[in-house]
Amino acid sequence: MSDNKKGNLVVISGPSGTGKDTVVSRLLQKRPELLFSVSATTRAPRPGEKDGVDYTFLSRECFLDMISEDKFLEYAEYVGNYYGTPIKPILDSIEAGNTIILVIEVQGAKQVMEKIPDAITIFIVAPSMDELERRLRGRGTDTEEKLKARLQRTSEEIKEKHHYTHVVVNDEVSRAVDEILSKI
Repeated sequence: MSDNKKGNLVVISGPSGTGKDTVVSRLLQKRPELLFSVSATTRAPRPGEKDGVDYTFLSRECFLDMISEDKFLEYAEYVGNYYGTPIKPILDSIEAGNTIILVIEVQGAKQVMEKIPDAITIFIVAPSMDELERRLRGRGTDTEEKLKARLQRTSEEIKEKHHYTHVVVNDEVSRAVDEILSKI
């Protein structure tokens, strides 16, 4: 006899340079009732990062125990560290009627789609590969070799967009935010 409406899980993915973080930041500014999922990691905190805000920082042993106990919605190992989304806070929050935003890479999103098939999944793309390359070069953070590797990975990730319920072109941030809000 509950009047509570179940919430939603919104999974946002897309290649590097498509503006996911910028779009999600604006989304959360515009709709503060939306909740952002904090991932767990085994990597050490970077300067200024706060446990429970930027990530939940776990020991490798704790993370591996959680994997063996099936306590992750999704997880992956990347460059020697584990990253993942603990499942209990997500399910509790959805049950409480909240909408949770989860920003993860494509492989993690596939794991989520298997465990929560009614999740709203959104794949963000740049308007073109030329624009994506321009954005990545504009960051000035990668060597030419890393940039080419990112662009190659982008081509592979874009092939996965058909798995998502929605594809949003981030040609202009406020328009992309409005489109995502209409999907939620």
